[in-house]
Amino acid sequence: MYNNELLFMTPFLKEVLWGGTRLQEKYGYKSDSESIGEAWVVSANRNGESRVRDGHFKGMTLSELWSKQPELFGPDRSDSFPLLVKLIYARDNLSIQVHPDDDYAYVHENGGSGKTECWYIADCEEGADIIIGHNAKNKEELREMVTNGEWDKLLRVIPIHKGDFFYIPSGTVHAIRKGTLLLETQQNCDLTYRLYDYDRLQNGKPRELHIDKAIDVINYPSDEKDTANVSASPSHDLSTGEATAHEELLRCSYFSVDKYLVKDSLDLTQSHSFLIVDVLEGSGTVDGIPVGSGDNFIAPYNYGELHFEGDMTIITSHI
Repeated sequence: MYNNELLFMTPFLKEVLWGGTRLQEKYGYKSDSESIGEAWVVSANRNGESRVRDGHFKGMTLSELWSKQPELFGPDRSDSFPLLVKLIYARDNLSIQVHPDDDYAYVHENGGSGKTECWYIADCEEGADIIIGHNAKNKEELREMVTNGEWDKLLRVIPIHKGDFFYIPSGTVHAIRKGTLLLETQQNCDLTYRLYDYDRLQNGKPRELHIDKAIDVINYPSDEKDTANVSASPSHDLSTGEATAHEELLRCSYFSVDKYLVKDSLDLTQSHSFLIVDVLEGSGTVDGIPVGSGDNFIAPYNYGELHFEGDMTIITSHI
């Protein structure tokens, strides 16, 4: 009945050890905390849900919508909303971590799901970098390097620039580092195995590490092909029309991600179970509704065509 209504979401803001105030300052999100590191902009995860901002379903969580309004999401439905989209700002380095795949999580985490994700670099400081991958040949060598604290030798550090895109399949060692603002699209899972956390303290105690599980699930050797920078710059591999540019960032078994540079206008057909739209930069309208940097919405099943006007960068995702 309401498939013609866009579902604008209010994010869940998460306080973390390495957070700051950049997300509030850049996107206008409301919080008095000085340690916000993540905005879960489209989330039905039990650890932090986004809510519908306005309209017929105002105030409802995404999981409530998923269970009570199935017509909004099409016939191909799982038990829970399958994706989680976050904006992340790292004031300090995140822990060195890895996520399990579905099979491992099902056995070792009470039937849970694994986590594959990807990153679009929305902004970063000059000289910023991230960690993706490792240099160990096998599990035994990795355990030895971890035990000896040979992090500089073990970890692969990659320089980043605004507009870069990275695919992080499960089993990949990775870490966001300070000065980085990114959009993360991932499976709906909040399961992380920490390998190293710089010996930091939280509430006077070191944060928990999960070294044995991490070593279990890490891919050996690290596959540079799978974790390569998919898009080296905003202008790489763009198919350009008269008024807009489109870049297919990723197609994998869990989700697909695209980038659009809207110049003047863009007509985009919603032909999926649902389409998540994240406005990263600029402003304009979608079907006459004003939108700007930091707005995030879901176009429901059978919505039809979206008409954008303005000058903005948007990222879309769907299953």
